[in-house]
Amino acid sequence: MNFRPLSALLPTAPRLGLLLLTFLWLAPVLPAALEDFLGPAFFHTTELWSGETGGRSIVAAFNGDVLVIKGGASSEYKRSTNGGLTWSTANASGDAARFSNAVLNETNGQIFVMNSANHRISRSTNNGVTWTSSVEFRPSPDRFGYRPSTFSSMQAGITLRYGAHAGRLVVPTRVQPGGNDLDRRGYHYSSAVYSDDGGQTWQTSHPFPVFGTGEAAIVELRDGRLLYNSREHMSIGNRYIATSYDGGVTWVDPYRDPVLPDGPRGTSYGNMGGLIRLPLDDYDILLYSNVDTDAGELDSRIGGTHTRTRENMTVWVSFDGGDTWPLKRSVFAGPAAYSNLGVGRKGTASEGHIFLNYDGGPDGRNTAAQIAVFNLTWLLDGADINDFID
Repeated sequence: MNFRPLSALLPTAPRLGLLLLTFLWLAPVLPAALEDFLGPAFFHTTELWSGETGGRSIVAAFNGDVLVIKGGASSEYKRSTNGGLTWSTANASGDAARFSNAVLNETNGQIFVMNSANHRISRSTNNGVTWTSSVEFRPSPDRFGYRPSTFSSMQAGITLRYGAHAGRLVVPTRVQPGGNDLDRRGYHYSSAVYSDDGGQTWQTSHPFPVFGTGEAAIVELRDGRLLYNSREHMSIGNRYIATSYDGGVTWVDPYRDPVLPDGPRGTSYGNMGGLIRLPLDDYDILLYSNVDTDAGELDSRIGGTHTRTRENMTVWVSFDGGDTWPLKRSVFAGPAAYSNLGVGRKGTASEGHIFLNYDGGPDGRNTAAQIAVFNLTWLLDGADINDFID
């Protein structure tokens, strides 16, 4: 018996409709559009952990699930399947997820968590539901002969989208020769690792060109440049920025950003902050998070720890790739500390959502870890976006 395809039995109009539905089903998910981050303003906040502090990393899996990797002395992480409204708890495998940072490979959806202290890396191929056994992880030494000391307290890594190095994985890290004792902090420097084979092997970049730095974030602009945004803890001033023109191998042209604070103004001890670029092909819209206060105080020791005046968690917005930062909005005016940022995925429950994870709360800057979920309209706070973009 000969069977005819279903489409041949349909009249012309329904047949075209079936073909259209088939095309849409097979078509890849489109890149995010600016409209995805606009619409009615929304803001939602949840306490993720109580009594926990330290830098975490946020990734949006291919299915839209959002993962917040705890990153401290734990392999625990939180997952949201509904765009950040509710969160469940799970664990990644072994030591790789402790004191770690994460990166999602945008070419195939694999998620890596890496721990340089224990020389382990773990991988998930199913949106973070299960994880492989952690395997040996030793990036190549840098030009000074050092491998990264820690991945903890960094913004999550990125997959490059533009130019000759598209597909490369790049993850910020830190080198701490001699450890973190006070007299060694001036020798620390920010760094990065990168992989051109999907995370099988990793190379270490040239050092960030300012010593006394660490805890950082990297973004890629539409023209293929990478911006490295780093904390510094040896002198008073704003965040340090450097640029890479070779996909994250070399960092050059360092300068202090004239707007973005590095923790409370007036202290030399800095503070971990988040930096992301919204995944738009037409605009270089960047978001930066940190505390926004003039209450900083100097420690009596150079490079000394001073965190008492951290408060007022804030997000800044740039519409021109970081050249200017015309907008900012306070997220939480009370005690706050470390922060990092994430962004949702097109075609899922997290579409158009921006995620800010930060230490703080009404009981103190080191009493809890919060997650705030909002969109660009909320950040605009009534301003017209057409006044900022071409």
